[in-house]
Formats: sequence, C-alpha cells, structure tokens
Amino acid sequence: MLDKIKSNFNTQTWVLIPIAIAINIAVGQIVLLLKLPVFLDSIGTVLVAVLCGPWAGALTGALSNVIWGVAIDPGALPWWPVAFFIGYMAGRMAEWGFFKSWWKVVVTGFVIALTAAIVSTPIAVYLFGGITASGSSFITAYLLQTGQGIWQAVVSTSFLTEPVDKITTAMIAFAIILGLPKRTIGGYPKAANAEAEGADKNQLYIAIGVVVLLVLFAAFLLRNILGG
Repeated sequence: MLDKIKSNFNTQTWVLIPIAIAINIAVGQIVLLLKLPVFLDSIGTVLVAVLCGPWAGALTGALSNVIWGVAIDPGALPWWPVAFFIGYMAGRMAEWGFFKSWWKVVVTGFVIALTAAIVSTPIAVYLFGGITASGSSFITAYLLQTGQGIWQAVVSTSFLTEPVDKITTAMIAFAIILGLPKRTIGGYPKAANAEAEGADKNQLYIAIGVVVLLVLFAAFLLRNILGG
C-alpha cells in the first residue's frame, strides 16, 4: 500500500498540486459567489488524480477544502472528505482506463458524482440542515417547500446537480489535459492514464461541446427553479 501511495508522487506532482489547489479555490469561489447550481471546485483535483494517481488526487482535494476553509470560507472546510473521495475515485477511474475518450470521461464524471452524493449527503443534513451556501440549495429549499423531508430533498438535489457538475468538471479536466504538450504530460507518474483514444483534436472539440451543453443545462435549471 505504501509503495502504491509513493508511486503517485514525484517532483512534477508536488509542483502541480498547489496549482491545482489554486484552480479549485478560485473557480469554486467564483461559482459560490454567483450562486450557480454547480460547484466546479474539483477541476484541479481531477487533473492531479488522472496525471498522478488516486492518492495524489485525494490529497489535493482534501487540502483544497482545508486551505479554502481556513483562509477564505469556513463553510468549505467540512466538505474535505467529499473532496478526498472525489480525487481518489477520479484517479481510480483513470487507472481503469476511463479517461481516454470523451464518452468514458462522461462515465467517470457520473461515477464521481455518485461518490460525491453519497459522501456529501450526511454532511449537508447533519451540519447544515440541508441548506448550504451553494446555489444548489435553491433546489433543496424548493423541494422542502413542496413537502419533501430533509433527507429526500437533499438526496434529490444531489442526484440532480452532482452529475451535471462532475461530468462538466471531468470534461474540463480532460480538455485541459488534451491541450497540454505531450512532453509535459510524460513527466507525470500516471501519464499513460491520460493517453487519448483517437484524434486528440476531435476529442477536444467533443469535450468542449459537452461542457457547453452541460453549462446551458445548469443555467436553464437555475432559471426555472428561481422562476418557479
């Protein structure tokens, strides 16, 4: 086990982790301020997980929320277990070959979404009463008003928003990796996990298209919740 953990870390891993943490916090804080019904605070985590391995991804996720919570927003701190498992599962999916084409990345995003929903639901219910600072709480509040119980409302919100968020996150990470020079990618411990199947340019265009569609869906979802 220790050897597997060590295999995730080299000099390039330690250089990438703080960059990934900065991406997570910056994008996550912007999304939080805009009250969007997604999070997008795990893009850097997925990048590290794919290129370096599940343990490096898990560390990146956990550190992101700890640093974010201590330095900027205390509300981010309790979610570090969710971020940990997002990074770990992203890395495992990459090791199983699910980060080599756009449709496999969609599957990866969906699996990460299920993981995040399972881990985050007890935190949302017990620590926040179901209502957090994120834009997705608009949906939870609406469901509570319709008579749903807190557990049912939180679970319904998670299974509605998490797939959109995590598939978008995985696709953005995939697009970034496709845009990196091959020489740069080759220096990471798990570079083989990121070798795209088929033409890189075609995969990149499809990934961007999927991201645009998901963003539009999220905007439509928020508009209807707020307008309804």
